[in-house]
Amino acid sequence: MTNILIVDDNKKIRKLIEIYLAREGFKVFQADDGEVALDILDEVKIDLIIADIMMPNMDGYELVEELRGAKYNLPILMVTAKNTYPDKKMGFELGADDYMTKPIDMDELILRVKALLRRSKISIDKHISIGDIIIDYEALEVRTTTDTILLPMKEFYLLYKLLSYPNKIFTRQQLMDDIWGFDSEADERTVDVHIKRIREKFKDIDEFQIVTVRGLGYKGVHK
Repeated sequence: MTNILIVDDNKKIRKLIEIYLAREGFKVFQADDGEVALDILDEVKIDLIIADIMMPNMDGYELVEELRGAKYNLPILMVTAKNTYPDKKMGFELGADDYMTKPIDMDELILRVKALLRRSKISIDKHISIGDIIIDYEALEVRTTTDTILLPMKEFYLLYKLLSYPNKIFTRQQLMDDIWGFDSEADERTVDVHIKRIREKFKDIDEFQIVTVRGLGYKGVHK
């Protein structure tokens, strides 16, 4: 089960977020400030943190800075009433992965949580082996027995995403959200262009294939 830690000094907000997360099958832990959150992290494997900024004892900024300094790589979503550009800039520079402002749209929060967890899984796994082919996340390259193919970042992430979940269909919008981010101004045709480039580069590879599912999107297939 995926463990999510909510860090907020407002008990009602913590409870509301917990209700929505629990409906999606997540196990939820709660802390009312950063210091309590660190204590929980010492005892439980947490997969994602949702953190407010304005809290007593240790605020959200301090918590993020402490975690990144200690090499915690789990995704962190900051949810706060502080909505100015300098506030967001500080959060991202300290190491937050995403940022939402209150009042929270709970459906959007769930979407962002799921997207962050998917990206985290890709990052943790680091590589995929399909027959004699190695798809190396850290190097952004695909290695065969005879060649090494270095891909542009978006093409690699798209290929890695599809092959990380063989036979799972992803809509173009899901791929846009996961690879380009929710706030990207690119449209869904961008996915089609990148898929075409990937297919051209691997047209002689038999071990995998990117399949178009008409009316839905794409899926990766291991052969």
